[in-house]
Amino acid sequence: MSPIRVLAVDDSALMRNMLSAVVNQQPDMEMVGTAPDAFIARELIKQLNPDVLTLDIDMPRMDGLEFLSRLMRLRPMPVVMISSLTTRGSAATLRALEHGAVDFVPKPEHREEDNIARWSQLVIEKIRIAARARLTPPAPTARPLLAGIRVRQQSIIAIGSSTGGTEALRQVLMPLPVSTPGIVIAQHMPAGFTYSFAQRLDSLCQIAVREAQDGEPVLPGTALIAPGDRHMEIIGQDNGYRIRLSDAPAVNRHRPSVDVLFDSVARQASRHASAAILTGMGGDGARGLLHLRQTGAFTLAQSEATCVVFGMPREAIALGAAKKVVDLGDISQCLLDSFAYKSSPKTDSRR
Repeated sequence: MSPIRVLAVDDSALMRNMLSAVVNQQPDMEMVGTAPDAFIARELIKQLNPDVLTLDIDMPRMDGLEFLSRLMRLRPMPVVMISSLTTRGSAATLRALEHGAVDFVPKPEHREEDNIARWSQLVIEKIRIAARARLTPPAPTARPLLAGIRVRQQSIIAIGSSTGGTEALRQVLMPLPVSTPGIVIAQHMPAGFTYSFAQRLDSLCQIAVREAQDGEPVLPGTALIAPGDRHMEIIGQDNGYRIRLSDAPAVNRHRPSVDVLFDSVARQASRHASAAILTGMGGDGARGLLHLRQTGAFTLAQSEATCVVFGMPREAIALGAAKKVVDLGDISQCLLDSFAYKSSPKTDSRR
């Protein structure tokens, strides 16, 4: 196969050199060019026709967000944002994902050799994922949602996602009514970004959305997102649940891990739970979803046609973990319908 052709856009010469060195060390990719600003980048894109663009946010003459917005209108292509770990940087990164960027990599805060090595590996992984990502999944069809479901204290929804998940979660959560059971979410995201992500969703949704805190209860009409770089589980409390966060080692190379969250929901909630695995690379969450289905939970996976990356859902489907495979636009309704069905006296424990 032809190597992945990468163009780096960053006003920092040091960052351009670092990215070039990382990319050119890989046998399956090459840095075909670098640009210090959006105007030079525009010309190089025309000349070099890259497969993937890495893009800084803070640049002179035109910032990365404006350039990305124009690029995705005129010449859509896979973009990986290279962003700073600041409050402003994380908010801008989330807007970039809304504009169509596939993923992002935080700039390295420390220049120690081990830290740079980890950062370099992350850059390479994100570029490879971006090169085969689906840029424009079909837009979901808006449908009226069931608003009068019966919510028991034990009812809970669990969701796991990764690449493409920030936008998928927005589309799943926005239509949900305040009568929705409590929701717990593991989205692969580094520390420093989940707080801004939760704030953004909270401003858009009818339900409340927060970054989870250790020990807080899981309540109806509220979605709790696992903090970046921390595992999240639920534990039983007074016929309901509360959050337990931990710094235990990464699972499936991730912290938070979807498997960790799903396994805890299977243990504590079993048939009172419904769960969805959304777009993302790899297999994190597949075995946890199977565990949930085996304990009587309702389980679903996002369809390939509507995924940015059909990795995690594919693994779950292959294991037989998903009771249903559903387009992104139908997931909200399916989750709510599952609780209406559970309230029926004829419902059995295996669904």
